[in-house]
Amino acid sequence: MTNPSTPPENPRADSLIEYPSQFPIKVMGTKVDGFVHAVTYIAEQFDPTFDASTVELRESKGGNYLGVTITVTATSREQLDELYRTLTSHPLVKVVL
Repeated sequence: MTNPSTPPENPRADSLIEYPSQFPIKVMGTKVDGFVHAVTYIAEQFDPTFDASTVELRESKGGNYLGVTITVTATSREQLDELYRTLTSHPLVKVVL
């Protein structure tokens, strides 16, 4: 029996993601000027190798919202957690998947 307060021997065993890997993130927000730039700027802060030319955009049916898919090089769980926190706290972002 293991003690729940002790960390696992292999921290990677807790993750379904192998690091480093290409990790897509979908960010949705109101279609306004600056939204795509804000999302790509945040991605660049967490992944210096981020390539903005890989960004995918998808407009909502009514044209009021925009889905932005960014693909970052994930290097750790901590990096992804902080990236998600930063994206979700941005005022232009509605949802991060």
